[in-house]
Amino acid sequence: MLDINLLRTTEAKVVAIGSHHPIIQSILDFDFLSGKEKPSVKAIIAAGRNFERYFFGQKEILIPVHASFDEISAEKKNSISFFLNVSSGRRTLASTTAALEALPHLLGGVVFAESVPEQHALTFYNLAKERNIFITGPASIGLLIPGILKLGPIGGVDVRQLADAHLFTSGDVAVFSSSGGMTNEIIHTVVQYGKRISFSLSFGGERFPITTPQEAFLAAEADAQTRAIVYFGELGGTDEADLAELLRAKKITKPVLCYIAGSVAEMFETPPQFGHAKALASRKEETARGKRESLKAAGAIVGNSYGEFLEMVKNIDGVATTDKDYATIVESMNDRQSALIATSIFSEKDGQPHLLGEDLLGFAQGNSFASIATSLFLGRKIQSKELESFIDFVLKISVDHGPSVSGAVNTIVTARAGRDLVSSLSAGLLTIGPRFGGAINQAATNWLSGVLSEKSASEFVEDFASKRQYVLGIGHKKYRVDFPDPRVAQLKKFTEGLPLKRFTQFALDVEKTTTAKKSNLILNVDGAIACVLLDILSEKEGLSDKELQKLTEIEFFNAFFVLSRSVGFMAHFLDQKRLDEGLFRLDESLVAEVEV
Repeated sequence: MLDINLLRTTEAKVVAIGSHHPIIQSILDFDFLSGKEKPSVKAIIAAGRNFERYFFGQKEILIPVHASFDEISAEKKNSISFFLNVSSGRRTLASTTAALEALPHLLGGVVFAESVPEQHALTFYNLAKERNIFITGPASIGLLIPGILKLGPIGGVDVRQLADAHLFTSGDVAVFSSSGGMTNEIIHTVVQYGKRISFSLSFGGERFPITTPQEAFLAAEADAQTRAIVYFGELGGTDEADLAELLRAKKITKPVLCYIAGSVAEMFETPPQFGHAKALASRKEETARGKRESLKAAGAIVGNSYGEFLEMVKNIDGVATTDKDYATIVESMNDRQSALIATSIFSEKDGQPHLLGEDLLGFAQGNSFASIATSLFLGRKIQSKELESFIDFVLKISVDHGPSVSGAVNTIVTARAGRDLVSSLSAGLLTIGPRFGGAINQAATNWLSGVLSEKSASEFVEDFASKRQYVLGIGHKKYRVDFPDPRVAQLKKFTEGLPLKRFTQFALDVEKTTTAKKSNLILNVDGAIACVLLDILSEKEGLSDKELQKLTEIEFFNAFFVLSRSVGFMAHFLDQKRLDEGLFRLDESLVAEVEV
């Protein structure tokens, strides 16, 4: 149900289904020029990148992109009030249905696509009635409430069009049409004559609109702000007969000014099909002349020509309105340039650096290094002391493992060759990979996929064995069942306060399976860090499995080893510079010649 009074008092929070940059940018421009502090578009459902760049005024912003509604947090789902579906006609039913199922507090939405199957449109109609929400379309350019809501390309997609249409000052004239082009044309006509619109809606040009003209007229009648209704119709269909009945029954009492296009069709022997699906008059009542006569008899003010219709609009009662001059603001928005780099962790305010929304000095004084590093790696400030304590411990135990490991060897050799700190550190860091230090992320991937697959530990291990692959996170050259790694025992203690510990328990079940085959196939430090960190992120930070999966994809889990071991590598560099042993060279006896 379309309730304009309710929409005026609801904060617009929109999810776009599909990516359409001009339309989405026009909504953000409308928001900014309406004086809103934040953009109304909160998320985009589409394939591709994790974010899309847009402008809010002169400021470039990132809008998150999700592959499906499952990836949106429960909190955001509960906050969304409107959807805008700009996906193709063949995908509209599935994507709109998904929106209705996922978003519990929807008030309505717009279906932009043309060529939506008629059966799908009828399904939408029934769904809208069941949920008591409005849906405009198919083939609708949307719904507009000045200064409040722009849902679609209605009013234009260029910032200059929006300013010329004075869409930021509310008035008292409602504008309706099936045609998107004529909806925008009449909006501009109304404002040219000094009037302002109360709201406007495009039904869409398909045969079965989900929000019907009758429903829109009744919404205008119930809207205390609307004083007159301007309607542009066309030949074909029975909408105007239904509107005439509303007028005769006094269900519509406000002045209705209308024009019905398509008189030229009467000049043809066979009725021609015009642009829209239902713009075909098969009976006299469906012709433009027949509709005009019906509406006029019911009490509407009907133009016999488009010129006469314009004069009627010009003479609508009311005082001409003047609003703020947006010329300077619009001119500045036309010069917007996209940044070379986008960041979600850094900003600058009044010349001072800010991290995650806090000034650098305050952030540094109020948080530990472990908390700061983890927050920056996550892209948001951490919430739990458990995560901070765990990362602090991980950074400490990962800092060094002696001069014999590959990363330290490369650092030492480079330092003794006379190179500088950065070169030596880089040489050590470049050895980090699946065989040295880079196994934490793969171990996290293993535990996550194992838990989500709902396979048993033995099935999980057998999958790796059948592919002749190692289970990274399992196995140690030195430690075994009867000689356990003390670091792993300490890491596991961080799960003692967690009620579920799904990932740690799965890793331990895998360990039971592998150690039954060989005693040194134990859960190692990499595997322990990975499973415990997954559990803390899940249970204490509230990350979903989808969010955890994204962290594995961007190598989040390896970042802590790289950070910590960088300290160890630099320590070895400085140690070698102090000792000054000179160029490192292997004795020939340590090099074996192998025949190939």
